[in-house]
Amino acid sequence: MYELISLTNKTYYINSPSKVGLFKINDKEIYLIDSGNDKDAARKIDKHIKENNWTLKGIINTHSNADHVGGNKMLQARHDCEIISTSIENSFTKHPVLEPSFLYGGYPFKAIRNKFIMAEASNPTSDIETAGIIGLSYIKLPGHFFDMIGIITDDKVAFLGDSLFSEEIINKYHIFFIYDIKAYIETLNMLDGLEADIYVPSHCEPTKNIKSLIKANRNKIEEIVNHILLFCENPQLFEDILQYIFSVYSLKMDANQYILVGSTLRSYLSYMSDENLLTYEFSDSKMYWKKI
Repeated sequence: MYELISLTNKTYYINSPSKVGLFKINDKEIYLIDSGNDKDAARKIDKHIKENNWTLKGIINTHSNADHVGGNKMLQARHDCEIISTSIENSFTKHPVLEPSFLYGGYPFKAIRNKFIMAEASNPTSDIETAGIIGLSYIKLPGHFFDMIGIITDDKVAFLGDSLFSEEIINKYHIFFIYDIKAYIETLNMLDGLEADIYVPSHCEPTKNIKSLIKANRNKIEEIVNHILLFCENPQLFEDILQYIFSVYSLKMDANQYILVGSTLRSYLSYMSDENLLTYEFSDSKMYWKKI
């Protein structure tokens, strides 16, 4: 784990739970794509930087989830480097309490203010739209989070953040986090036509073909929609739908899963309401969801 692996003569990745990209803009200067999940990851990443006598110019965050920005603080402190993403993702990076707050829907209780949900704050320096890094371009990948991006190198390596999950993750967890279901589906459709020599999703092995991954992610979304429709033949409370989904997939409930799966389920309900698949009603001061 945390091996530095070459993809081309100037593009690498660090093999970690959330893969970190590394791009050489010249023989000495590099940019990272994401920074791992915590300061321990940052130390291991920094070891590669020092061993190769590189200068870390900046970190480009695909999005602001803790496992992608958790190494920012230490690396920025050691290298005085730039931190770059989209405006809203930069806001979450600077004010990480925003993530557990939005997931929970209120001030987050102590158990969910943990490093898996809330990274240490770091100081974003610019927005990707104005960064202008030679050799790198970006694409918008909305859906998984508010304004996620992918990074494309000029030697045709595409770092895709959390726009695709591996079949192993899908088969283990089933309901992976999505903020906007419709946007996620549209991103999958866009990725179907994206051309690159190598694709690097953050939680998959690098691959030359993402067609099967796209299909697996799309199929799981359709499966979850169908489960919700089946359960909502009669009016159902949100908590009962959540319990049903956990039962269907034999998931184990804890505080992190409650907010992550719960937030994603609310996104499914919003999507299905907007697509006229579900309606809602209020009775006895309770909100019920029902198939149309």
